[in-house]
Amino acid sequence: METIGTWWMWAGFFAIVLVMLAADLLLLKGGKEHRVSLKEAAAWSAVWVTVALLFNLALWWHLDGAAGREVANQKGLEFLTGYLIEKSLAVDNVFVWLMIFNFFAVPIALQRRVLLYGVLGAIVLRTLMVFLGAWLITQFHWLLYIFGAFLLVTGIKMMWFAEHKPDLAANPLVRWFRHHYPITPTLEGERFFVMQAGVRYATPLLLVLVLVEVTDVIFAVDSIPAIFAVTTDPFIVLTSNIFAILGLRAMYFLLADFADRFVLLKYGLALILMFIGGKMLIVDFFKIPVLVSLGVVAVILAASIWLSLRRTRPTTGAAIEPAAGDSI
Repeated sequence: METIGTWWMWAGFFAIVLVMLAADLLLLKGGKEHRVSLKEAAAWSAVWVTVALLFNLALWWHLDGAAGREVANQKGLEFLTGYLIEKSLAVDNVFVWLMIFNFFAVPIALQRRVLLYGVLGAIVLRTLMVFLGAWLITQFHWLLYIFGAFLLVTGIKMMWFAEHKPDLAANPLVRWFRHHYPITPTLEGERFFVMQAGVRYATPLLLVLVLVEVTDVIFAVDSIPAIFAVTTDPFIVLTSNIFAILGLRAMYFLLADFADRFVLLKYGLALILMFIGGKMLIVDFFKIPVLVSLGVVAVILAASIWLSLRRTRPTTGAAIEPAAGDSI
């Protein structure tokens, strides 16, 4: 696997991730029952985006001196494009999380702990998937066509079923879990297990965590091949992917109260997947420049958000007529 990542670059990246996670846990009560305010979510989102951009700037600066301006510009664009693609696709993940929490009536003060474990699991899972994917593409180049076709079909299905609302009560995993493990009828604070009459029960919060982890596996199957359409360098793929994932919890709390306004976003995400899938299918015949890919993804995302907000903007209320007997 060809990569720009040296051992100290990998070590530095994981050190940054560990420091940021530690700050979240120790300074911002990431693992405790805590209601996240809109202001806190916005501030933390800004922090994650800033750290990702500073990392990209540091990467560009290093490569500019070590490999030349052309390589630095290319890798910097690849990182930024991969980061934007992952952030875009992660929005759909956020909406699924919201649906899960609403279905199980999980208070917002308990959601942060579930998402913390969900993100930690996602980091481990995606690290393994990136290295496996990079190795497979190195050994079997034709897999790019498989990934491309998969993303194209996924985008079409997402477009076709954009208005479909999944029924969690009929979810096979939920039904299997309820039939094979005793579950308490109500939440027990932030605990995943409780002992009752000498029997170990799972709480609905554990089932929520399992569903969060499973949904991330599903979304990872889409997002990781999408970034491989931009670059096959595992260092760029993993760092852009993980930085986007680390900001997911903050983005969730930032968007949770406005999710109903992004009615057209799913169509935009479907178009992004179809574009990336098509890009992978023609990669050996025509290579779309990374800058063009970045522009297309940014325009589709911005347009779908703008049109969604425009479509759902509050209408001016009708004038209130005075009641009978009131003076004017």
